[in-house]
Amino acid sequence: MEDDILTIEEVAKYLRVSERTVYDWAQKGEIPSGKIGTVWRFKKSEIEKWVNDRLSSGSKPVTPGDQIQVKNILSPDRIIFLNHSTKHDALLELANNLSTAPQVKMSSELAVEILKREELMSTAIGRGIAIPHVRLSSVTDLVMSVGISKCDIIDFQTIDDVPVRILFMIAAAYNQHAYYLQTLSFFSSKIKNKELREALLNVNDPMEAYKLLTE
Repeated sequence: MEDDILTIEEVAKYLRVSERTVYDWAQKGEIPSGKIGTVWRFKKSEIEKWVNDRLSSGSKPVTPGDQIQVKNILSPDRIIFLNHSTKHDALLELANNLSTAPQVKMSSELAVEILKREELMSTAIGRGIAIPHVRLSSVTDLVMSVGISKCDIIDFQTIDDVPVRILFMIAAAYNQHAYYLQTLSFFSSKIKNKELREALLNVNDPMEAYKLLTE
């Protein structure tokens, strides 16, 4: 993967935080960064690893009282089977499915922003999983779709060279930052379970997958 150099503005856009927050993190050494003269710069590969590490470990443990209620954000009609070998086509089909949720008010914006986000930085987190995600002012509440691919998606720039087969696409309202991060952490932790991943890849009916994810 080419090692692009990102500005504070680009990192802030990717992380959906303010530029001031990124600047403070850089000053405190909490995010991989370096200075060229007096200007902070960030390596794309290092930021991607930093994000994936936080997602994989869960930057904030989810306590029993804070458990994500999967049934509140997912329904069987938003679990689909994909048959695309490229992430563009897979993401577009899944975004089109997610846009049918009543919480999504502008379907075209969702698709555009999902693709933009993926172009900036891969959302693959390893183990054949990707979690494309955005926060948008045109989304009224957090909602998700799940895509189970019948073939390898080969161009996700995965950190472990395992092709993506399962996608969790999450869209949230712009003011749901904490809930959004908690949901990302919850699913990235849940899908570490090898038996669950294999079971999802072997289902033939969305309801079967829904039951696996809501148990």
